[in-house]
Amino acid sequence: MTQVVASPCINVCRMDDRSGLCLGCFRTIEEIVVWSRASTDQRLQVLLAVERRRVEHDPVGGAWGGEFRGECER
Repeated sequence: MTQVVASPCINVCRMDDRSGLCLGCFRTIEEIVVWSRASTDQRLQVLLAVERRRVEHDPVGGAWGGEFRGECER
């Protein structure tokens, strides 16, 4: 059985012009675009980057509590 790496998308899809990151999931537009075709290793690398960015830009977790929701394929 293959495990699927859940998307960090929380359905708050707005890009920040200053940082170039999505305000909901902290991914770049490039990371969002390739997510559905990314390998497990690539997805894990993106998630590591997302977590670093989340801590840098939103250390208290904001209104979403820092949780990932996996139902979005973006």
